[in-house]
Amino acid sequence: MKRNPLTLVVGVLLIIIFGLWLFVFQVRTTEVAVVTTFGNPTRPLTEPGPYLKWPWPIQKVWLFDKRVQNFEDKLTEGLTRDSFNLLTTVYVGWKISDPASFFPKFVSSENPIGEAERQLERLLGNAKSAVIGRHRLSDFISTTDSGTNFVAIENEILATLQTQVRANNYGLEIEFLGIKRLQLPPNVSQSVFDRMTSERKVLADQLQYEGEADAQKIRSDAERKAQEMLAGAQGEATGIKGQGEAEAAKSLSVFQQNPALASFLFRLNALEGSLKDRSILVFDQNTPPFDLFRGGSTNWLGGQK
Repeated sequence: MKRNPLTLVVGVLLIIIFGLWLFVFQVRTTEVAVVTTFGNPTRPLTEPGPYLKWPWPIQKVWLFDKRVQNFEDKLTEGLTRDSFNLLTTVYVGWKISDPASFFPKFVSSENPIGEAERQLERLLGNAKSAVIGRHRLSDFISTTDSGTNFVAIENEILATLQTQVRANNYGLEIEFLGIKRLQLPPNVSQSVFDRMTSERKVLADQLQYEGEADAQKIRSDAERKAQEMLAGAQGEATGIKGQGEAEAAKSLSVFQQNPALASFLFRLNALEGSLKDRSILVFDQNTPPFDLFRGGSTNWLGGQK
């Protein structure tokens, strides 16, 4: 008698568990789901939580990982606008954004995620070829643009791939894309390096020519300014000289009236010039202007005492 209630409880629990297993399923936060009824998709689910369903074979639940998936394509060859073969490898991040559109496109495969990546790789090859064909080789390997063109090319490939995915209604969203590897075929590497060397030489010659032109302009400006300054100085010197000659002419008229005074002043100036620095002089008192030191027997202002 004691076992009957326990057996009943266990049986009820088993029935409840079996019923939950048949009629309830769980969608995790990292998943999206599609419920099919008799093989036809009838209910896409993008929010996590428990849901009810009819047991198989009436309904079946398909669960897909909605986290960002990563893959990279194979090293493929593309032709640039200036006719160089360029080998590239691109990495892509994508996720399922619309399970209702994703399900009919890829559920027939044993590995829907793998099949989706194969389709994306095919579209990526077309996008790469189209974008690479619009750019020159220097846009990929130039060291003078701080990577601006390189990032722009990645964005072009990303935009092209996103457009193709939406046009095919795959239910996917491309999150990011980048170029992982660039490589030149061995048979064209040397010709590319030679061409790059030639282009750099042309650029260096152009910069040198522009530098020489700027230097010549600077020299011309400096010479012009020097000539202007020299001409101004010469004009000023001529003016000063004219003023000096005018003053000298005035003094000459005075000296002509009194030659003795003029001789005395000239000798005095000469003597003052020789005595500016502290020095010991040995001189002949008969030699001008040192004859001023002789005894005052001569009147320099006009005759003998």
